[in-house]
Parts: sequence; C-alpha cells; structure tokens
Amino acid sequence: MKDLTLVILAAGMGSRYGGLKQIDKFGANGEAIIDFSIFDAIEAGFNKLVLIIREEHEAIFEAELVGKIRPYINVEYAFQNINDVPAWFAGVEGREKPWGTTHALLAARNQVSGPFVIINADDYYGKQAFVEMARFLTEDVSDTEASMMGYIVDNTITDNGTVTRGVCQIKDGYLTDIVEMDGIKRTDVGVIGGPEGSLIPDGTQVSMNFWGFTPAIFTLMESKFERFLKEDVADNPMKAEALLPNDVGSLIHDGKLKVRVLDTPDRWFGVTYQEDKPMVLKQFETFQTDGTYPSKLWDKK
Repeated sequence: MKDLTLVILAAGMGSRYGGLKQIDKFGANGEAIIDFSIFDAIEAGFNKLVLIIREEHEAIFEAELVGKIRPYINVEYAFQNINDVPAWFAGVEGREKPWGTTHALLAARNQVSGPFVIINADDYYGKQAFVEMARFLTEDVSDTEASMMGYIVDNTITDNGTVTRGVCQIKDGYLTDIVEMDGIKRTDVGVIGGPEGSLIPDGTQVSMNFWGFTPAIFTLMESKFERFLKEDVADNPMKAEALLPNDVGSLIHDGKLKVRVLDTPDRWFGVTYQEDKPMVLKQFETFQTDGTYPSKLWDKK
C-alpha cells in the first residue's frame, strides 16, 4: 500500500469565530474537530500528517493536539509565512495577512513526497469521505488527475451568518468549473450567494477544500501563485488572496488537470461562527455515546 499523507490547513486566525477554532474543544475529552478528522484518516490508511500552521502557534498545537497523536501517526509541521514568496516579489508594505489557501498548500511542498489529501482544520467531513479518498489515492490518482470530495451546498450552511464555498459545475463525474463564492446563505426562496445574491440551484455541489493530489500539484500551483502576485496583488495589495478552489478551476480550464468528484453519504458540519459551537458540541456528544467514535479518542489500546 502506498504511503498516504494527510495535509491540514490550520494557519487561519478565526476572525469570524473569535479565536483559534482549529484547536477549540468539542469532544467529550477536549477533542477538537481536527482530532476526529485525523482519527478518521488513520482508520482509512493515512500514515503521515502535515500540519500547515503559523510558526508562532507551534507550541500550542504541540501541547493541545500533536503530543497525544504522535503515537498513532508521523507528524510534521509546515509554516505558512507571508515572506515565503519568489525572490523577485518585493512584498506589500503593511500587509500582515497571508496570501490565501493556495499559498498555504505550497508551504507543505517540502514535506510531501507521495499522494496526499488536503483538508480544512475546522471542518468535519465524515468517516466515509476519508475511505473514498484513500481508495482514490491508492488506485487512481495521477499527476494529471486529482479528486475532490463534493458536498451539497444546502448541507454546508450555518444559520448564524453567511459562508464562503467553492461552487462547482460537474459533468460525467468530473469538475468542469469551480468558483469561490461568498455571502452564501439560506433564504425563503432558496440558497443564494455572491455580491448580487444569485440563486444557487438545489443539489449544487460545493468544495469544502477536501482535495486529493500528487506532489505534481505544487509545480502547477507555483505558476498560479506567481500570476496571483503579479496581477491580483497589484490590483488589491492588502486583501487579495490566492484561493485553492479558484486555482484548481484555472488548471482545469488550462487542460492541465482533471478532477474527479467523489461522493460521500456523510453530512459536513463545522464552525464558522461562535454561535455554531453548541450544535457541533451536541453532534460530537452523540457520536461519542452511540459508538461512532470512542469516548476517549486517543486512549491507547
């Protein structure tokens, strides 16, 4: 069996949530959402973990998360740093915000040498999603064919505010277009999103940043990131972000990548706002009492 790596995007600051939600506690014994994702990935056959974080957060991640999971999986850190840019780029004076999720992905390029999945730290994807992704990475992945776990948009919305999702168009099981859309919310007429509040059709699938790649993606994304620095940053130097879904869509349009959309019966949930926390706490309480997960996730057998 191939070595399989789990890469987790965990460098965000949680501005809408009001704290470092990547390691906020939701389980019966203080587990974070990220604990359950790592647990599911290990069960599905993943044997290496790369955590993409800010370097100043290493100590708290080590204390709150990594120390207890090292007996189960090989763990490495990758640091997203705003100064990790090509030598020709002069930077933006006064900007502290990192360059987005494509830039975060590139932070792991020296830690990943085989097929890998990349996910968000604060999203719960479900057990079967990792099983399906592990199967794809073991049997079907190639340098020109990647995968994405799709979720129905209506199942990814909070009642506590708007969300941003990668809205997908799919044909014959493959992604044909994906656009990161903000302002998504549920209304009386259906799910709407974008600056004009456009209606998103029922059943539309979205990306929750659950992707399967080979290391060839790093070279492809480096070219997209350089274009971003030359064009997007010039237009909006303080706020521009290189977003992974948009850059995957661009690679599809360029004919350089095919992306198979995988399905899962599991329902996504997560925490965008502090008000989302009670629902997530209740869900994990159910999981740890009905046997979906052990009551003590990392107890050695």
